[in-house]
Amino acid sequence: MVDVEGMEKQLSPLCLYLDTSVYNRPFDNLSQPRIWLEALAFAAILQMREAGSVKLVNSDVPEYENSRNPFLHRKTWVSSYLSLAVAHQELDDSIHMRAQSLEKQGLGSVDALHLACAEKATARYFITCDDRIIKRYRGEALKVINPVDFVINEVIDDDRD
Repeated sequence: MVDVEGMEKQLSPLCLYLDTSVYNRPFDNLSQPRIWLEALAFAAILQMREAGSVKLVNSDVPEYENSRNPFLHRKTWVSSYLSLAVAHQELDDSIHMRAQSLEKQGLGSVDALHLACAEKATARYFITCDDRIIKRYRGEALKVINPVDFVINEVIDDDRD
């Protein structure tokens, strides 16, 4: 008997929404082990994207945040990786309404907009380096996870099954 659900899971790429903290992680202090591991996990996600096992979703929110980056080199670098997304979610009234309800969970306004965009774009994972977002998101549409945990627990463990 063929496990159709399992086959579908293997054949269709995972849809990921990375928040701005992930895209900027390689510019942080890599002498700290956690930050270095998160930067490596981001590189692994980019490799998975190149291999076609994941697809990235972008939105107006990281575009806006990146436009405010005062460091031209970083801004240009992040823009190049934001452009790798196969889908772009624009802000609309339903996203703003959802973001307002997420703010009531104690999330900041920009974080809530990120999450609302990821939900609307039907991403399966929301990947962030921000522990506060991971702890406070109580939605059911997304799995909110750190990049290292995503690579180790969702990708490597999944390959072992």
